[in-house]
Amino acid sequence: MIVLAIDTSGSGCSVAVYDNEAEAVLGRSGADLGKGHAERLMEFVDEALATAGRSLSDIDRIAVTVGPGSFTGIRVGVAAARGLALALGKPAVGVSTLAVVAEGIRAASPGKAVLVAIDAKRDEVYLQAFDATGAAIAEPEAFSVEAARERFAGFDGVIGGSGAHLVAADMPLKPSELIDVAAVAVLGAVADPASAKPRPLYLRGPDAKPQAGFAIARA
Repeated sequence: MIVLAIDTSGSGCSVAVYDNEAEAVLGRSGADLGKGHAERLMEFVDEALATAGRSLSDIDRIAVTVGPGSFTGIRVGVAAARGLALALGKPAVGVSTLAVVAEGIRAASPGKAVLVAIDAKRDEVYLQAFDATGAAIAEPEAFSVEAARERFAGFDGVIGGSGAHLVAADMPLKPSELIDVAAVAVLGAVADPASAKPRPLYLRGPDAKPQAGFAIARA
């Protein structure tokens, strides 16, 4: 199975072409953009395909990160994955950013439970715990930093992710916010298209709010 993996859930915009049978990344492209994911995403798709020596017709499945993360970025990635799936007649699956980060931590610290903390800004974190096999043992939730510290004080496992330094006092340096798009491909290859729909995973309301004073009355 050839998987086209897409991540636009944070500041990074990344694409990978992955051969599930060979367990190998054939090509990848992307950059830490901050903004402008919609303008660059298809460029990165073309570059990853070219590096892999493949075309869109060779793709068997599209995998995309569905959040939690940037509202705008998630919408861009999910819309692109749905559009490609519709055009190619191939399935698209959604992969949680929390699960992707957990896989990276488990690879570095096998045999241990994992708590993933993603910096949600505004003094909040997105959290989810996983057991040593990678199975989720709790639903993803948004916590205030103070509540997260109280709830997971003494966590028996490894804490990682871009918000780990906010939850664990012994991690003073902020880890990278970039998501490993190769891990998105690996998880996407084994996801069930029937249940892992590419739907945005939002754990709180959007930061941007419409200004009531400028609202236009509908007839």
